[in-house]
Amino acid sequence: MLVGIGLMPHGNPVLEPPDEETERLAEVLRGIGEEFKGVDSYVLISPHNVRMSDHLGVVLAENLVSWLGFEGKELPGEWKTEGELAKKIYEAEKNAGMPVVDLNFASLRGEYSRWPLSWGELIPLQFLERKPLVLMTPSRGVSRETLVRFGEILGEVLEREEKRVALIISADHGHGHSENGPYGKVKESEEYDRLIMKLINEDRLEELLIIPEDLVRKALVDSYWQMLIMLGAMRKAEFELKASAYACPTYFGMAGALWVRKG
Repeated sequence: MLVGIGLMPHGNPVLEPPDEETERLAEVLRGIGEEFKGVDSYVLISPHNVRMSDHLGVVLAENLVSWLGFEGKELPGEWKTEGELAKKIYEAEKNAGMPVVDLNFASLRGEYSRWPLSWGELIPLQFLERKPLVLMTPSRGVSRETLVRFGEILGEVLEREEKRVALIISADHGHGHSENGPYGKVKESEEYDRLIMKLINEDRLEELLIIPEDLVRKALVDSYWQMLIMLGAMRKAEFELKASAYACPTYFGMAGALWVRKG
């Protein structure tokens, strides 16, 4: 059963908050970790793992190993894949005609079945108790409707599970908030981030589907596609927002949000 959803950023500042706004965000992330201590496993969707132009991925490798930090921040560790759940998700998506591939490396199983983790996974995982997980990757080259449908099928699989599962969406938002950043300053980043927080806090996530494509592109985001998957999964049960926060201490915006299942 899908018991809750955590929207979690993957920027280094949340690990050592430089200001009060980022500390409030980190507090929400710690709250997500506390809320999900009782779950059996996570499904983690990250934009910074394997990148495919027109397919989504489900990692079946047994061992998930820290490999790539961000801006010199190393976060060592190893996690286990929830193999049975990963296979169920992959097979359900494949049977439904979704553009999905299963991912492994070196060996089909055992010690040498290993897959690398980037900051996109490692930073959210710092706030979560270590448990088996299913790592999945979005694609920017498929339609919005496909991403939402992919999420609906994911939600259906999780609803059939006897075990308690939390869905973790790794996402940072606009990357054009500072003239000193690598992408410069663009007004669309602030506009997109403000809109995302409005949709989160006012329970209007269905409006993700009508955000103009031009705004998504110009805002320089890496959150939109996995949030559409999240939207699809959320359609399979009722959830309520328990906490949210936003911070932008550097050139990219970060948001945290926790939804828990009603009842």
